[in-house]
Amino acid sequence: MRILVVEDEDRIAGFLKKGLEEESYAVDIASDGMAALEWVAGAQYDLILLDVMLPGLTGFEVCQILRQRRVDSPILMLTARDDIDDRVQGLDSGADDYLTKPFAFKELLARIRALTRRTASNPTSDVVLEFADLQLDTVTHKAKRGHRDIDLTPKEYALLEFFLRHPRRPLSRTLVRESIWGYDYFGASNVVDVYVRHLRQKLESGGEPALIHTVRGVGYQLDDPE
Repeated sequence: MRILVVEDEDRIAGFLKKGLEEESYAVDIASDGMAALEWVAGAQYDLILLDVMLPGLTGFEVCQILRQRRVDSPILMLTARDDIDDRVQGLDSGADDYLTKPFAFKELLARIRALTRRTASNPTSDVVLEFADLQLDTVTHKAKRGHRDIDLTPKEYALLEFFLRHPRRPLSRTLVRESIWGYDYFGASNVVDVYVRHLRQKLESGGEPALIHTVRGVGYQLDDPE
């Protein structure tokens, strides 16, 4: 699952990113409201953690704009303000839940699970992503190629989900890397190629035709077998 954390305090943002990634979530960080709107415009998130006190646009304003743009990702607002009127304002602006700082990380994880379960129970949400004979359950994280189960690591799952949410679209290595590993990733430059190779091996280990194709000079594309 992919989460956007909107938090202007670097220490808190780093703590949330580290903790959530240890729970196998893919995490992006936006440090202000405008950056959050840009991230959401370019990607689909399973959940947004939104701080109220942000430079520029407040969390309330960001939430209202996202709902006006018909962004239906669950929004969990985080704030140090415990006033009942603030909580009401957050919920009225379109947030799904409200958590007051400081909070126990276990409680945050429980709130995230509750919100994503609620979304998964919505019949209009894309719980199972499909392409050709490939299926990916975004709730159980189980993948299948035909009747064959495929075991995926957390990063392989995130990569496959990203391809399935953008079928037949050429995706640059930079876009894939920033979407899966985050814009601040400074590891091996060929990390996308390495993980795509691993994913291809698992998807084709039963002799099935390739679905992830190399687009020369660009990156990769999920498309019909050649």
